Amino acid sequence: MHSLLVSAGLLSIVVGLVHSALGEFLIFKKLRNNSVVPNVAVPPIRERNIRILWATWHLASILGFAMGAILIQLAEMSVPPAFVVQPIAFSMAMAGALVCYATNGRHPGWAGLLGVAVLCWLA
Repeated sequence: MHSLLVSAGLLSIVVGLVHSALGEFLIFKKLRNNSVVPNVAVPPIRERNIRILWATWHLASILGFAMGAILIQLAEMSVPPAFVVQPIAFSMAMAGALVCYATNGRHPGWAGLLGVAVLCWLA
């Protein structure tokens, strides 16, 4: 078992969980009136745009869960296929770089995303 891939997978899942939980608590909680999906417009953003932002927010978390699950499954292989591990590492590194650049390093998510990439590359 490749412990670095297990660690990368678990970190990816944790980043997704934190992303969804904090998004709900810090952003979307204020944008709903007794509904699951946010339904309060915040000018200049319309309600339909708030709804798609919410869905996309959680979609990013779901994709993080999927990548984490794939990495954990790959960890059980004697030789994990590089054509699967490397694109995950690359996409996590690029996502981390994008978040770091866009927020001037203030958003902590970049560190988790980059951590997944580094663990994959070291595996």
